[in-house]
Amino acid sequence: MITRSKLTKSHFEKNISGKQVGLFILQNESGTEMTVTNYGAKIVSLCVPDRSGRWVDVVLGKSSAEEYSDDREPYFGAVCGRTANRIAGGRFSLDGVAYTLAVNNGPNSLHGGLKGFNAVVWDAKPLDRQTLELTYLSADGEEGFPGNLTVCVRYTLTDDNAVEIAYRATTDRATLINLTNHSYFNLSGEGDPSVGDHELQINADTFLPTNDVAIPFGKPEPVAGTPFDFRSPHTIGERIDHEDTQLVYGNGYDHTFILNKAGAEPAFAARALSPKTGIVMETYTTEPGVQLYTGNYLDGSFRGKNGHTYPRRSAFCLETQHYPDSIHQPDYPSTVLRPGEVFESKTVYRFRTVG
Repeated sequence: MITRSKLTKSHFEKNISGKQVGLFILQNESGTEMTVTNYGAKIVSLCVPDRSGRWVDVVLGKSSAEEYSDDREPYFGAVCGRTANRIAGGRFSLDGVAYTLAVNNGPNSLHGGLKGFNAVVWDAKPLDRQTLELTYLSADGEEGFPGNLTVCVRYTLTDDNAVEIAYRATTDRATLINLTNHSYFNLSGEGDPSVGDHELQINADTFLPTNDVAIPFGKPEPVAGTPFDFRSPHTIGERIDHEDTQLVYGNGYDHTFILNKAGAEPAFAARALSPKTGIVMETYTTEPGVQLYTGNYLDGSFRGKNGHTYPRRSAFCLETQHYPDSIHQPDYPSTVLRPGEVFESKTVYRFRTVG
């Protein structure tokens, strides 16, 4: 079977670590299509209409399960965990017990370690033609984290062209959790060489400055008067090469913005627009922060879908999440989950067009 995004379903049918991998197709009443593989719970493609009604695949990805097992960029479209983003030094203490994690990003642990949730096979259960439920049991001690953690991620493609991602997790022992989806977006279409022309607005008055290995110093700082001020729309490329120390450290944007939000329901976080296609993506979330990453380390050295290459800054990510290294920052919202508690989070990416 060939999908709207020209993926071949059989190319994802593979046994990995003794479990069956496949490609699952979600489609709404207007024909918008999203495909997901249960290898890493990855969003593989997302075809939405542009201003002229042409179908545009707006997420970067790969064409087969085998290509996804290549770790040169292991996070395309993936769920990252147990802890998305970085933990300083790959170490933390919880309830007086010290834990050591894999160091896989300079001196830090990133996105759950060497084999995070992006690199495991999830159990997949289609609930209807527009909803897929993925579950995974992360065993006590996996990647150094304590507790048997049961995780459920539900993807829903709604009839108003929104992708809803609902997370739920429980544990039998105190542990850490910080989940996100790491889709790389290009609203001009995957394979377009740059997102520098995309207009971006982020609903944040403050952000987290970091040291030279991407660990926040602690206290948020105002975005006002800096290249991080996206409270009104700016193009991504407008200030990205500014000689701001933070942009130098990140090789571009790779920072957490503290969202202006209140209440438990998903609140407006960000809006992006491609002037080429007129496609608008609005992001809503229950999470306190969003990491803006501008594909600074993509280098075009491997092929993505449809033979496309992905050069530097050919995509952006809006990773809704708790703050990096929260376990070492008592003033940050906690990422600790204890027995009897339920971790729940929801993020919505809604698509429309403007003339």
